[in-house]
Amino acid sequence: MKTSLKKYLLVGLKGIGMGAADVIPGVSGGTIAFMTGIYEELVGSINNINGTAVKLLFKGRFRDFWKHINGTFLVSLIAGILISIMSLAKLMSYLLTYEPIPTWAFFFGLIVASSVFILRDIKGWKFRDVVMLVLGIILGVVVCTLSPTETPDALWFIFLSGAIAICAMILPGISGSFILLILGKYKFMLDTLNRILSGDGVLLDYAVVVIFILGALVGILAFSKFLHWLLARYHRSTLLVLAGFIIGSLVKVWPWSDMAVVREAQLLRTGVPVIEVDLQIPAAVIFCVVGAALVTVLEIAAHRKEQK
Repeated sequence: MKTSLKKYLLVGLKGIGMGAADVIPGVSGGTIAFMTGIYEELVGSINNINGTAVKLLFKGRFRDFWKHINGTFLVSLIAGILISIMSLAKLMSYLLTYEPIPTWAFFFGLIVASSVFILRDIKGWKFRDVVMLVLGIILGVVVCTLSPTETPDALWFIFLSGAIAICAMILPGISGSFILLILGKYKFMLDTLNRILSGDGVLLDYAVVVIFILGALVGILAFSKFLHWLLARYHRSTLLVLAGFIIGSLVKVWPWSDMAVVREAQLLRTGVPVIEVDLQIPAAVIFCVVGAALVTVLEIAAHRKEQK
């Protein structure tokens, strides 16, 4: 019993690591899962939520159902992820409001390094590979430049955002928060969580979180098998398009892409009207390097884990 408790407490701690990664665009929760040795068990447990599991549940065979889906593992992991996300949400909202340039520069460094490590694994480049990478870059640029800065706050779009973002959790190299960033719902979800955690949440805030979770559940059940099929059949092409998409989407996280936000943050920090905008270039460079270094350390650790 003590061994099992210790095991699942450890799984919870690994979930905290995944949750921290999922809050930060550019760091993949899937990478953390792989590095900590639970990636295969996570993917296997998700795939076991299938028709057999539904039959066991409706037949009242709850113990067999729980064992089939590896329920204790999933609950321990999800609990850790939620604890981490709720703990970091307030910090991320503060940084995006008051220190947007260093924060976006940090994200920029994370994402650049992530794409580099994805491309590093591609050996023996061919013309077709270059075409797939370029297509991914074009797709990333188009999605980020044509998508409106403000996307709908309607519950159907929140559901869709949750469904798409959760799929990134089972893809090492791309994060769910990065997807939310592209969809324009990253800060929206952080602010919603913060209102609930501070006790200021209204009924709509709770509805948003519930709908997002439902979307995530549907998304991971509906798309996980497709993603695995895609990676199994077209692993190389899929990785190249993903890497290209990440590179192309850097236009979205360029620290100075929205100067109105930069001016507002400077006004909030200083309390005086903005005469000259502080571009914070030295801070941006430092945080960009720190972000890239963080991904590098995580990827090296994951690579060593794979070799062992």
